[in-house]
Amino acid sequence: MERALALDVGDRTIGIAVSDLLGMTAQGVETIRRTTMEDDINRIKELTAEYETTKMVVGYPRNMNGTEGPRCEFVKEFCEELKKAIPDANIILWDERLSTVAATRSLIEADVSRKKRKKVIDKMAAVFILQGWLDSNG
Repeated sequence: MERALALDVGDRTIGIAVSDLLGMTAQGVETIRRTTMEDDINRIKELTAEYETTKMVVGYPRNMNGTEGPRCEFVKEFCEELKKAIPDANIILWDERLSTVAATRSLIEADVSRKKRKKVIDKMAAVFILQGWLDSNG
């Protein structure tokens, strides 16, 4: 089974997670501090090479009622740029409505301080996105 990378794309950061070789669990990798589209995508290219995958599960931030808002457009545009840079990318948009909420809750339950939560929340959200996708495809 091919590994998958998960991306939680935000304005300032991109949270990254990767699946294990068996495709059962998701682990946080890093949080990319966004600079330019080119730099952001180059880092993702490096990660796809490092983890030997072209499969990317990208968090798709629908509104709570299921409709698509401006955030969905933002993510679609990012995915289009990603596809130009990595033509063989297999991009899967995954409904991420509650991933950040779930990630925040799990960090609070683990008694992680607010300051530390801020540093890892995007990476954790990517883990929740990927784990949700893995569970639904297992």
